[in-house]
Amino acid sequence: MDLGRPPLARFTSGDFLLSHSPISFDDLRHATSQVGDFGADNRAGISRTLHRISAIRNRKGAIIGLTCRVGRAVPGSANLLQDLVKDGGSLLLIGPPGVGKTTVIREIARMLADDYKKRVMIVDTSNEIGGDGDIPHPGIGNARRLQVPNQDMQHKVLIEAVENHMPQAIVIDEIGTKLEALAASTIAQRGIQLVATAHGITIENLVMNPSLDLLVGGVQSVTLGDEEANRRGVQKTVLERKGPSTFTCAAEIVSKTELRVHRSLEDTVDALLAGKMPSVEIRKFGSKGLVQEIFVQKEHLHLSPPESAVQLNTDSLSNARRSLDSAFNLDSAEGYANRSTEAEPGLNLYAYGISESTALQAIKQLELEDVITLTYNISEADAVIALQSKLKKNAQIQAVVKSQDIPVFFTKTNSLVQIRRAIRALVDDHTDGLMDFEENEEMRSSEETDALEEARLAIEQVVIPKGESVQLLPRPPSIIASQVDLVESFKLKWEAIGQEPNQCLRILPRFVGVEEGSMSVKQEAATDKLTDSDSADDMDYKQNGVSRLPFLPE
Repeated sequence: MDLGRPPLARFTSGDFLLSHSPISFDDLRHATSQVGDFGADNRAGISRTLHRISAIRNRKGAIIGLTCRVGRAVPGSANLLQDLVKDGGSLLLIGPPGVGKTTVIREIARMLADDYKKRVMIVDTSNEIGGDGDIPHPGIGNARRLQVPNQDMQHKVLIEAVENHMPQAIVIDEIGTKLEALAASTIAQRGIQLVATAHGITIENLVMNPSLDLLVGGVQSVTLGDEEANRRGVQKTVLERKGPSTFTCAAEIVSKTELRVHRSLEDTVDALLAGKMPSVEIRKFGSKGLVQEIFVQKEHLHLSPPESAVQLNTDSLSNARRSLDSAFNLDSAEGYANRSTEAEPGLNLYAYGISESTALQAIKQLELEDVITLTYNISEADAVIALQSKLKKNAQIQAVVKSQDIPVFFTKTNSLVQIRRAIRALVDDHTDGLMDFEENEEMRSSEETDALEEARLAIEQVVIPKGESVQLLPRPPSIIASQVDLVESFKLKWEAIGQEPNQCLRILPRFVGVEEGSMSVKQEAATDKLTDSDSADDMDYKQNGVSRLPFLPE
């Protein structure tokens, strides 16, 4: 109700005009006479109801507008959190305004008092939980209620509730100041179950809020020694949790039917500060009111890629597969990708040096939530997406991805565009892997990619420009076959030297189909020297003695 404007009823579906007549001062005076007194926070209520009336005043203090908010108790609204409430740990609810935090916390207070027979005290700042008037609304069950005369007194009333009324659980709505956060921390340390709400969208919002970071244990800057910084693969100055968290667990309220639950708030905060992906449970109400739980980190993905993944351009990065060492020099968001002969239907993605929230946003934009799951355990990862500059400095991560044959995709910056491009490239390669697996085609290993890179560099930097032969490292016969195919694509001759497992390939500076007389003097001398040396060593030479496999695309 705004002075001089027609009254509006606002619903989730849109606004509804209640009257064409504009609101007058008489209308506002009549409305305010039917409700309780307005406090310092410009809020009032109606006795024994959950409705809230908020006033808009002019510079002289006169009321020129009213927002009348309908409140109601919703039985069952806290069923998604019933196990956490029953365990007795302190619970923090986070969500933006209007998402239903107060409704959930009211039902939790009733659940604690009636279902679990606990002594529950509600610290009700604006009478939103228990309703206006001296007699609380029946929606809170047998829970008792302490009213707060002034919002600035809320932290004092919290301590008073503990000291005077022997509660087993305390419920408080909208912790918003550092004093309130400090009082909540004091209560939690006394062994009392604390249930509270705070404004925010994710836990990360609280971590970055200097007034409320105490609720999650506080954040401090720590300077590490050189050895410890190298061991962690981070900069010398890092952020760490200062102390124990006030709350055991937390729930991010996404909507009235969906929650994101963090069972261990301390683990979540530690993961966020370390730049890792925290373990989260997504809980939803099913179509029939049943509770569905999806464990983000443990969920087994679908056995086949979704249509969105199949429709991606599968050729966009298939020509950019390279070894890990050469990938460090890439100028675009490319990486090398290889997979074992046994393709997995889904992807566990390990992110290193990039923003987890940006990676999640990129996955969501590409509609790959059902295909890609972020993990912070590299041993469980099917692929790695990393910031090029960060990974280049971490020898441990490099060793792990090489030893476990994990494909790596790089970004040069933390921008959403590059991360999205790298993730799309990952899916392209994974889709290729699924198709190859279904057709029983052999996948190339990391060792094969390295071997081909070795042969290519030898040909382009030594054999052709200098006219000298190059003996490559010993490889298995199947990989030597791929090297042979590469050498012959350059129209060069080759020799296989030695016996398994020490068999290797020697690339000769002689072109197939070129007469000896037409070769340069330098090439002839190098070839004669090579032949004499070989006969003196009396080694076992074989030519064209291995099977061929298709070469990696240009």
